[in-house]
Amino acid sequence: MRRLAVGRRRDWLEAKAQEIFSVLQSEPIPIRAGDLYAEIKIACQSRGLVLDENDLWIAATAMVLGATLVTRDSDFSGIEALSVIRP
Repeated sequence: MRRLAVGRRRDWLEAKAQEIFSVLQSEPIPIRAGDLYAEIKIACQSRGLVLDENDLWIAATAMVLGATLVTRDSDFSGIEALSVIRP
C-alpha cells in the first residue's frame, strides 16, 4: 500500500482488505515448505522451467499441507506431485 497515496481510496482499500482477511482461514507457512521450495526450484530449473518465486512458495506450502491448489495459472502444471484444480 505504500505506493498508493494516503487518502480516501487507500483507506477504503485497507478497510476492504481487513474485511476480507478477517473471514478467511489462513495457515502459517510450515518449516518444511522451505526445504520443499528449494527442491521444487531445482527440479524445475533442471527441466528449463523457471517459476516466479511466489509461485514456488505457494506450491511448496500447498504440498506440505496436503492441499489442492485451485488456480487458472498454467505455470503450476510443471510441478510434479502438486494437486491442482483448474476452474
